[in-house]
Amino acid sequence: MIRRAALRPLLLTTLCAGATACAPGLSDLEQYVESTRNKYQGSVEPLPLIEPYQSYKYAALDRRDPFTEPQREQAAPPASGPRPDMQRRKEPLEAFPLDSLRMVGTLERQGEVWGLVRDPNGTIHRVKPGNHMGQNYGEIVRITESRIELVELVPDGLGGWMERKAQLSLTEEK
Repeated sequence: MIRRAALRPLLLTTLCAGATACAPGLSDLEQYVESTRNKYQGSVEPLPLIEPYQSYKYAALDRRDPFTEPQREQAAPPASGPRPDMQRRKEPLEAFPLDSLRMVGTLERQGEVWGLVRDPNGTIHRVKPGNHMGQNYGEIVRITESRIELVELVPDGLGGWMERKAQLSLTEEK
């Protein structure tokens, strides 16, 4: 108990000293804030005036509408000539370019000659006249022991088609 009685005046003195330290002695701080405020006077430019939008009415009704595509003259239909049959079902060898196909032999069965053609995947196909191969609508017209002859249909550049002869020759296996 003696100790408590001695600590009480010490605690009271410390509290009074702390309270007096927080007293109105803030003049140096107030002075610094005032000088800083006067030193950095900022100004903000006013916002620019925005002119109201004025719509434009397109009055040239006798001219072409600028928002539609101009109509093009239609080309004359190509002359009657050879045309590929677009409705015909494609045959497996039409998926490959002609130069990637290889003739590897022939077969004769019941008087009919068949050609043997290897595709780039290594599959061997049996073909006969009337079959198609290559990517230019090539139709086989003749098969001999040494070659397969065909007629391809290629665009002529004028909207039509023209026939072109092509062939696959027998190649030796390596």
